[in-house]
Amino acid sequence: MRDPEEATDGPPDPRTHPEQSPGFGESPEGLEDIEVSRDITIGDATPRELQATDLAPVAGASAAEKIEDLLNGDHVERRRAALALGEERPEEAVLDGVIAATNDPDDDVRQFAVESLAELGGERAAAAVVETLDDDDPWVRAEAVVALDNLDRIEFEDHIEAALDDDHHAVRRNAAISLFKHRGEDLLPVLLEQSRADSERLREWAAHLMAGIEDERATDRLTELAEDDDEPRIVRSTAARAVEADPGKFRRQFTGGIEGESTALPGEDRLNRRPDL
Repeated sequence: MRDPEEATDGPPDPRTHPEQSPGFGESPEGLEDIEVSRDITIGDATPRELQATDLAPVAGASAAEKIEDLLNGDHVERRRAALALGEERPEEAVLDGVIAATNDPDDDVRQFAVESLAELGGERAAAAVVETLDDDDPWVRAEAVVALDNLDRIEFEDHIEAALDDDHHAVRRNAAISLFKHRGEDLLPVLLEQSRADSERLREWAAHLMAGIEDERATDRLTELAEDDDEPRIVRSTAARAVEADPGKFRRQFTGGIEGESTALPGEDRLNRRPDL
């Protein structure tokens, strides 16, 4: 079992701690009485679209067949092919197809293509990922930061640092996570700034990462967040846990989260990533 004091890949998902979830213990009379603290919207994806990340339908397909789907399929087929091609050998034809998909009109195809480029690796893939940092869709840009972190966070540090100025919280959060992995306590000024961001998700992650910083400024800010009744419960509870954490142990065990956990909350996973949390 996981050590309860061990640093995890990110703040616990409130869905795994129902007693910490908004509305726990309350009995609203109707929908109008339910308060949602995060900006969540209900999407209108079809069942077929929701199954785009299921690679079973193309499990036996050749790379050439997947490339054909990527170039000429409908948007669902292109999404699945873009993701599935990341499991192929990084041959020129595969790279050509996936790189071309970073210009697809469908946002999800572009995001999945970026994810696959990180799996394929190499200079061509990395150069294409850098180009997507200017994509119009924030979730493609956020995925690009994840990809650069996976490819070589040191080599692409300047690009990742520039993403701290992005106008979307998910991009800034992913950049901070990546930079914390090798800068550690030196990232404190950035985290202090993010702890005052408009986005509660960004404040939550800043609080989580400050668990790895042994500095009075971090402790004071975490205490302030934990005791601020105007903060959402998840931010307060994350800050309270961070205050009690062992900074050295946290840094040693911290794996970052942007490969997995950062996309595990509602609105940020492959199937339902549109709402801004």
